[in-house]
Order: sequence, then C-alpha cells, then structure tokens
Amino acid sequence: MADLSKARVLILATDGFEDAELFDPRQALLDAGATVTLASIKTDPIQGVKNDSDPTRTITPDLTLDQVDTEEFDALLLPGGVGNPDKMRMEERAVAIVGEFMDDDKIVAAICHAPWLLVEADVVDGRRVTSWPSVRTDLENAGGDVVDEEVVIDENLITSRKPDDIPAFNRALVAALEEELAD
Repeated sequence: MADLSKARVLILATDGFEDAELFDPRQALLDAGATVTLASIKTDPIQGVKNDSDPTRTITPDLTLDQVDTEEFDALLLPGGVGNPDKMRMEERAVAIVGEFMDDDKIVAAICHAPWLLVEADVVDGRRVTSWPSVRTDLENAGGDVVDEEVVIDENLITSRKPDDIPAFNRALVAALEEELAD
C-alpha cells in the first residue's frame, strides 16, 4: 500500500458534489496516509448528491476558499456533480486556486463535470483531457485534446469521466502523489 503520510491534498467542493467523486477519492487518500483538507465557499456543511438529484451525505469543510494557501498543498482534487463545479467556477478564488496549482505544476485531479473549473481557469489549452460527455465541447473550445478514456494523465493533470472511473482515478492520483513525493 502507498505511504502518503507526507502528502497534503486540497479538495474544492460545495453543495451539489457527486457523493462518490468526493468521498471515494478522499477515503483512498486517507487510507494511504495523506492529509486531506476540504475548502468551500463557507464552512457550513455541504450537501452531496447521487446522479445530480438525490441528496446523500453532507461533509463540513475545513476552511473557506479565501483561507486557502496553495503553497501548503501538494495536490488538488476536484470532484464533479453538475451543481458543484458550476457554482465553483463562478467563485473567483476557486478559479484562482486551480490556476495556482497548475502554474506551480502541482497535481490537479478533476473528474466528471469538474473540468469546467479547468476551462474557467484557462488551463486546458494543448492538454489531453477527458470529462463527462456534456463538458467535452467546452474542453475542446478551450483548446483541450479531448479523449474518451477512463483516466487521462497529461503531466500534472489527471482527468476522468464519471463515477464508474473512480477506481482508476484513485490509482492515478495516488501513484502521481507517490511519484511527486519521491522526487
């Protein structure tokens, strides 16, 4: 099993996150020993959903977007769900956080609809990416080389299509962190 005891991972999410796309990668990171911090618009509990409509679990963020110092983290995890990334891409600080991670060549992992944040941060031009089908035109229009694969790794950027891809997404994220920490 991976030992990510020195890894620090930031998750950005708000109401409407796809339950499995936040909780499953978060648990995989915790199981590997990583420190995981959740940031949101405010610190009130945020509501997960399944299939973008059925309410599931809530989780309480550790800090607000304005409290995030990207220098304190090794990787960024962006869960999907339709409502979550759609709200987050309207938050100037959330978009800036994505840009800062990409500018610093830190790992950014986005699944399902979360690549909308990558588009908003203007970081997909020339990058090989995937996403939920309805986001792919946005990625193409932003200059991305869009493919239909369960997980796509382009340097520091990891993308996946949907909840069914979570096992491959988790493996790619954990392996990228192991490699990063070994350097």
